[in-house]
Amino acid sequence: MNLSLNSMSERERRMVYVCGVVAVLVLIFAVIVPLDRSVAATKHRVEQKTTDLAWMRSVAPQLAALGPGPVAAASKDSLLVVIDRSARESNLASSMVGSSPSGTGALRVRFEKAPFDTLVAWLARLSEQQGIRVDSAQIDDAGKPGLVNAAVVLSTR
Repeated sequence: MNLSLNSMSERERRMVYVCGVVAVLVLIFAVIVPLDRSVAATKHRVEQKTTDLAWMRSVAPQLAALGPGPVAAASKDSLLVVIDRSARESNLASSMVGSSPSGTGALRVRFEKAPFDTLVAWLARLSEQQGIRVDSAQIDDAGKPGLVNAAVVLSTR
């Protein structure tokens, strides 16, 4: 390399040095800095989730001591009718994209781009007021903050 630089003209040497500096700067600002930011953000998320887990573990005995919540009287309407009506009342009807039977007495309901807070409040109301429980739920990010895609299996108790 040294022999090659000595055989070059002054202008060519400057060009090689400038290109070397540019290559180092590109490496630093296009690879190392974004990677460092990503690692720092991931570390922060892990710390937050660890804090949340510690809080959940500290509250779990208190919740377990309270025992199961009150069971509401079952509605005389079918599960499908109750779900559809309550979803409309909670402004979730536009997000509900379908429902299908799922096992004995259960109903799978799918939502797209549903507001997460509204969905969770709706599920809590179903449990408290109608005696409907959530057997399983799969909730995924819908791309925009606060919106989710969800598949929920609901059944009567």
